[in-house]
Amino acid sequence: MKTLKYTVIKSESQYNTYCAALEDLLESNENSKESGDEIELLTLLIEKWDAEHSALTEKNPIELLHFLMHGHNLKAKDLVTILGVSKGLVSDILNCKKGLSKEIIRILSSHFKVSQEAFNRPYKLINPANSHLRNASVMNTPKKVDLAC
Repeated sequence: MKTLKYTVIKSESQYNTYCAALEDLLESNENSKESGDEIELLTLLIEKWDAEHSALTEKNPIELLHFLMHGHNLKAKDLVTILGVSKGLVSDILNCKKGLSKEIIRILSSHFKVSQEAFNRPYKLINPANSHLRNASVMNTPKKVDLAC
């Protein structure tokens, strides 16, 4: 029986080995069909591991945004330009006072090359009206509607 050269990545050491092999293949400048297939397979296996083991998936959307901003050396004023919104809205988003709209999620995921799902997860908002209460979070309270006209 023929032994496979590459298998599904099951450990971090195997992941590191595959990353090194991929770098070697990319630097070797071989243009054969075999090396092209090998590059595609390694890329697929590495991307699968990254998707399943990424620390980014454990962060709430605002922590992720702060992490990505730090990694790209961006400041809040840069987000104003990228998102095309006001400084106040960016400040409210970064301080968990306002949620991310669908449009902002689309722009952020496109700009940072991250899936929309990374930004489209629930997280706690801080409501300024409740900030004097300890551990208060935003809550939806039903409003009484007077139907008698």
